[in-house]
Amino acid sequence: MSSNQIRANSILPAEREEIELHTADGVTLVGELARPAGREPVATLVCLHPLPTHGGMMDSHVFRKAAWRLPALAGLAVLRFNTRGTSSVRGTSGGSFSAGVGERYDVAAAIEFAEFADLPDIWLVGWSFGTDLTLMYGLDPAVTGAILLSPPLRFSEPAHLAAWAADGKPVTALIPEFDDYLRPAEAKARFAAIPQAEVVAMPGAKHLWVGDAEKALDEIVKRVAPGVPTPLPRSWEGPMETGDMNAYADRTVAAFADVDVPRPLRD
Repeated sequence: MSSNQIRANSILPAEREEIELHTADGVTLVGELARPAGREPVATLVCLHPLPTHGGMMDSHVFRKAAWRLPALAGLAVLRFNTRGTSSVRGTSGGSFSAGVGERYDVAAAIEFAEFADLPDIWLVGWSFGTDLTLMYGLDPAVTGAILLSPPLRFSEPAHLAAWAADGKPVTALIPEFDDYLRPAEAKARFAAIPQAEVVAMPGAKHLWVGDAEKALDEIVKRVAPGVPTPLPRSWEGPMETGDMNAYADRTVAAFADVDVPRPLRD
């Protein structure tokens, strides 16, 4: 069988199912679970997406590529979902955006789903706003650790970092060299509050990881599935489908250039 290059819209084989998450405050969230085809996953990613007010959703490109590739390439289960009020091709989750307050129930529902589905070795992978949700609400007994992509540390507070420090769970922060909010030098200073935190500078990368998704996925796999060789293959010898990229043409960064970033709401 010929080997085909893995492209941005390549979908590798997996067992995929549409799921619903039900929060403690009565909201129904839509999502998808992708598992390795024909074998048990070696670990699980629960993906927490960027700001929905700025185009963030379960299909934001790094997470879409994770779900389309990592079950086949790394044996990972990938659970992604739309937080409250967020829309994607999968549908619109109930409720409305809560600036990091009501989303605590969304995080809890996702972890609970993964736990009840007997998914192994649950890691939270947050991106931008999703990193704040991870730090604020992800310190759950069922969670192995956290990986943070482009953490702005906008909504989370020192008390949240202190809680992760005290618990000792592994935390890896992938910091783009040219991030819009938090760059490597400052990130090392801020994350010094978590002694076990690993801060990884990503040369050339930017906040949205355009052109660098593969590097981010390699770093994620290194932490959650260290037995899987990296860098991951860039080609695939087997069946491969093609996803529809046109569905996201109106969710580009440029479309939200004039939208204010919400401020944290406090209880």
